[in-house]
Amino acid sequence: MKVLVVGSGGREHAICWKLAQSPKVDELYCAPGNGGIAQIAACVDIKATDVEGMVKWAKDNAMDFVAVAPDDPLALGMVDALEAAGIPAFGPRANAAVIEASKAFSKELMKKYRIPTAGYETFTDLDAALAYIEERGAPIVVKADGLALGKGVVVAATVEEAKTAAREMMADKKFGESGSTVVIEECMTGPEVTVLAFADGEHVRPMVSSQDHKRAYDGNQGPNTGGMGAIAPPPAYTPEVAQRCMDEIFLPTIRALKAEGRPFHGVLYFGLMLTPQGPRVVEYNARFGDPECQAVLSLLDGDLMDIFTACREGTLDRAGIRWKNQAACCLVLASGGYPLDYKKGYPISGLEEAGKTAVVFHAGTKLGEHGEYLTNGGRVLGVTALGDTLEQAIANAYAAAKPISFPGMHFRTDIGHAF
Repeated sequence: MKVLVVGSGGREHAICWKLAQSPKVDELYCAPGNGGIAQIAACVDIKATDVEGMVKWAKDNAMDFVAVAPDDPLALGMVDALEAAGIPAFGPRANAAVIEASKAFSKELMKKYRIPTAGYETFTDLDAALAYIEERGAPIVVKADGLALGKGVVVAATVEEAKTAAREMMADKKFGESGSTVVIEECMTGPEVTVLAFADGEHVRPMVSSQDHKRAYDGNQGPNTGGMGAIAPPPAYTPEVAQRCMDEIFLPTIRALKAEGRPFHGVLYFGLMLTPQGPRVVEYNARFGDPECQAVLSLLDGDLMDIFTACREGTLDRAGIRWKNQAACCLVLASGGYPLDYKKGYPISGLEEAGKTAVVFHAGTKLGEHGEYLTNGGRVLGVTALGDTLEQAIANAYAAAKPISFPGMHFRTDIGHAF
């Protein structure tokens, strides 16, 4: 098969890395890809959001299958367009991807189908939002309704902080039109866990659970990022909790989307809070999380291409999905200043040495004129290691990352120990 993966980050590198292991994949392409992905797939210079250009290229080059990984092209209907052109694709159609593209939609869905989540109200008027914040007090959560690269959520410790967040989103358009509507929620407490799940419209198969580390600095301090590291599986997600999540959240969500005429095919991301009252949904995403994907796919013991096909064809209940009896840790190495201002174009050293004991997924890199790797983004690399215990996996990831360096390199030193 000739397979195209859409996207350019660490998540896409992990997907390409796993697909490259499939005997069914003869030729692998990635658009636009990055420096590391170029090792295992032919990179094609098309923007991930260029739906028309992507479909045309896939058709002209006779792709047998396309995996659409990022949120933006899913929300724009890339899967719909590919399927309309006769090209089988992995990922939800736009009417199902709205579960991530609109937080207001997802909250209404949960209310209608009684899926446990935080209490909330939705606002399009700034003054009404500010009055609600004043009335409710802090801590309180302010969320931009639309897509905001994982940064459109503010957990405000004070009323003034919450009001500032609402003003920045609604009046200052910090996230463009994504912040025209905001969702304001009660602040839940408890360990936060991610469960990625394969779905085929009717069946759902959860993957190994994981835990992302969103804040930029140690001790969960600093601004929110796209994710500074992930572990899998976290200790808090016990078999008893997993069963409750399946019964109260995972299956009800898949059934709700089907009942609404929006069957979900692809990867559904459940961001969960394990509150004293039980597990509740923090957020849904319509695709693999990043960097959770790197840790979780490292534990997959099987053919990802077979699973992608089963998700599309509605045969997920019969798919053989196995997981290694190990733990994984992905440590993100970021550019100095990320997630705010940072510089690009710095040479990266130590990759070969690190690759001897871990898999180094490239998130923001490009190839220089002489074949060297240069930084090309905020999150640069995801050093991912396994271990027989979680502690061992964490130690292995940090040890593997030691030889890597580039000017301004920044990473958290408490991945797996922050909660």
